[in-house]
Amino acid sequence: MSGSGTSGSSRGSGQGAGGGSRRNAQGRERNRGPQRGFTESAPSQRTRRADPARLVAFEVLRAVAAEDAYANLVLPARIRHHGLDKRDAGFATELSYGALRGQGTYDAILARCVDRPLDELDPAILDALRIGVHQLLAMRVPAHAALDQTVGLARAVIGAGPSALINAVLRKVSARTLDEWLDLLLSTETDATRIASIRYAHPEWIVRALRQSLVVHGRPAAEIDELLEADNAAPVVNLVALPGVGSLDEALESGATPGELVEGSALSSGGDLGRLASVRDGSTRVQDVGSQLVARAMAAVDLGTNPGTAPGAEAGTDSGDAGERWLDLCAGPGGKAALLGALARQRGAHLLANESAPHRAKLVRQALSAVPREAWEVRTGDGRDIGSEQPESFDRVLVDVPCTGLGALRRRPESRWRRTPKDLVDLGPLQRQLLNSAIDAVKPGGVVAYVTCSPHPAETTAVVSDALRKREDLELLDAGAVLDSVSLTGHLEAGHDLTAQLWPHVHQTDAMFLALIRKLA
Repeated sequence: MSGSGTSGSSRGSGQGAGGGSRRNAQGRERNRGPQRGFTESAPSQRTRRADPARLVAFEVLRAVAAEDAYANLVLPARIRHHGLDKRDAGFATELSYGALRGQGTYDAILARCVDRPLDELDPAILDALRIGVHQLLAMRVPAHAALDQTVGLARAVIGAGPSALINAVLRKVSARTLDEWLDLLLSTETDATRIASIRYAHPEWIVRALRQSLVVHGRPAAEIDELLEADNAAPVVNLVALPGVGSLDEALESGATPGELVEGSALSSGGDLGRLASVRDGSTRVQDVGSQLVARAMAAVDLGTNPGTAPGAEAGTDSGDAGERWLDLCAGPGGKAALLGALARQRGAHLLANESAPHRAKLVRQALSAVPREAWEVRTGDGRDIGSEQPESFDRVLVDVPCTGLGALRRRPESRWRRTPKDLVDLGPLQRQLLNSAIDAVKPGGVVAYVTCSPHPAETTAVVSDALRKREDLELLDAGAVLDSVSLTGHLEAGHDLTAQLWPHVHQTDAMFLALIRKLA
């Protein structure tokens, strides 16, 4: 892969200024330790190839670091490129995501084992070290295999000199278990935020933000450790069969289990879901249950009920929806739009899916392709303009605004290290403009579902409060009650002050926020 060849050969090689060899007359290489002895094995006996599964993980980390790529997009392509079987694909997935999630903790450990600041290491070397540390401390990989294979990977794709450094550092890491390393790192720490940051591999500002979010949404601050731990758990793959279009039969026959939170959902252990015909044709989709719930909630609000009341069991399922116009204001990449399109078709409604970026609008069309064409259309344009261009034209509007994604850190492992508090400042005006456009676009008596995949108050309650404060023709519906009505349990305990917040550690979903706003007639 680009950037992973011999870019590290000029650093960490251990050679002196004169570039002298460390090999003796028999071709054996001297160790880097103080004894300056020689290894017992000849170079021909050492692993010199890159194990394909570990190579995939290395390429994913390199793409994330060097190209600002998203791991969930790069990983499947690299797995296919290297032809990994199901077992090796699972190993590569755990190694890639685990090394990315644990980066903060692993870097703190590595800082104790490397004789220079980590930012002075070649980035490729640092990524190889992170892969090695995750195997040694968090996977059921024998230490000798983790060392041998990681060094072999480095020797094959970075260079012989850096592989010696990697070998020496990982041997130091292997001297302690993860718990022993944490005890050492935290032995002098007294700040609770700093301790949680190191123990659970989250930046300190995110630890503070999530603790505040828990309190704002009505949960105890003491749950922060459970939430951070849930962020680090490998998520189960959620599936949804598009209503009236798809079926879960094939997925269930392949080992998936019925979902416990929402109708038409299933849980899969993963693997190559592309082997399922229903996934290939788009009638069954990979989608977090939290996203399924908020989309179904928007569709389920009974527009004929009294203000503030939850719908009944049959709400939104009769001919009362016929002729309605629905809008997905920020539809890309199309997961919620596909579910809404299928629901709209069942109910005789019509969905307009809007996306500002042409390449993402193309993804929306692909996502909706399994739904009969008469039920939907896609618009490419700025969602902030729809309110003025098509005022009071829609009965239901979903506005799933761009956000920091702090609620999906378990699925986007690199995101926690990319986001900064500045993102909250930058995204705030856009979120408000999109919500205002949605409110302008909805008919009197209609409902706007404001959704974020972030629990942060700056992106959730603050945005909704601003909109309500500036207009007198709006009211909040009980979003928690509506979510309960579309869930199989009927009792999610997600509601607080009429808004609703889902949580990874409580609901095993992404941390989706939902506010339902009715425009008064």
